[in-house]
Amino acid sequence: MIQFDRFVLDNGLTVLVHEDHSTPVAVVNVMYNVGSRDEEESRTGFAHLFEHLMFGGSINIPEYDDPLQMAGGENNAYTTNDITNYYCQLPADNLETAFWLESDRMLSLAFSEKSLDVQRKVVCEEFKEHYINKPYGDVWHKMRALAYKTHPYRWMTIGKELSHVENATIEDVKNFFFKHYRPQNAVLVVAGKVTLEQVKGLSEKWFGPIPSGEKYVRNIPNEPKQTEARTLTVEADVPVDLLLKTWHMEGRTDRGYYIADLVTEILGGGGSSRLHQRLVKEKQLFSSIDCYHYGTIEPGLLSVDAKLVNGVKMEDAEAALMAEIEILKNELITDKELQKTKNKTESVIAFEDVSLMNRANSLAFYEMLGDATMMNKELEKYQSITAEEIRDYVTRIMDVNNSNTLYYLSKKA
Repeated sequence: MIQFDRFVLDNGLTVLVHEDHSTPVAVVNVMYNVGSRDEEESRTGFAHLFEHLMFGGSINIPEYDDPLQMAGGENNAYTTNDITNYYCQLPADNLETAFWLESDRMLSLAFSEKSLDVQRKVVCEEFKEHYINKPYGDVWHKMRALAYKTHPYRWMTIGKELSHVENATIEDVKNFFFKHYRPQNAVLVVAGKVTLEQVKGLSEKWFGPIPSGEKYVRNIPNEPKQTEARTLTVEADVPVDLLLKTWHMEGRTDRGYYIADLVTEILGGGGSSRLHQRLVKEKQLFSSIDCYHYGTIEPGLLSVDAKLVNGVKMEDAEAALMAEIEILKNELITDKELQKTKNKTESVIAFEDVSLMNRANSLAFYEMLGDATMMNKELEKYQSITAEEIRDYVTRIMDVNNSNTLYYLSKKA
């Protein structure tokens, strides 16, 4: 059970405090309720660009990293389709340094042409390195465009096109910042060797004066129900053929999400999973196979991602994969396999909670979902899932009319 206190500043900033006096450090985590789903289709990649810009200097602090390092701290950030998260860890005695730095970033970035130019180049190089020049780098760009027709999940966090970030102007950047990076669109979590009164005082001092800004109201179109199978065949200079299949699944707070989590573990969770044992080890059709989902807040995709063994025909490999899925549709999973899967999921959650930084991140995320206390109820949800629910879920979700298939073929084959 993760204990915490919650209070809200007058400007709308939600603050959670998780006291843990067994450690000499403190974590300050600021999560903004903005991700790539909040971008315009003609201006994508902005949320990720901001992850970089937020380290390029704020209105009163030219360099973010230097003062933090002098205080013995370390920091990082990440962006997803749904949220942007900034976090730092430092000796608890130097906690106020983190408040000073994070509040100044929230107050306003420096917005210099120089900083924008530097970070724009960094992001563009990242786009080229990981998504254009890397083998299989565009696989998910193609799959998202195939699977989504209206929802902004149809582009990657890095952006839909390189030109969107290349052409970003200071005015574009300012508008995006003051729309999304406001106190009432953020959750601040302070964890570690701290007290509630201490955090209240520092929060009022450093974050209290920041203007709340206009409330951002998300208005994202729902993805229409898919009613027929979609396929795409691509040829590229890659070593071996790749098969990627996806099916639309529920969002993060739906019961179906938890069932999907167990299904992906049963099918593709490591070396003892069904797909690895039967299709990699026994039949030797694939050199690697994974089954996973991205854990998106809104309805996402359940995926099977597999590289074929050289010489294996795509139709044979796909038929064998679908045969394994049919078994899960027609035969109830045993109590032993179901409990093993639940135990593994429980151990992963328990292991994550060991880290103070992970606890702070989880508190922020669950608060963003609606209520941080949800993180203490996760295990109950997994433990209550039945074998019948898994069978029915696979039958309903992994249906051919809900499927998207990318045949990514090697030109050498």
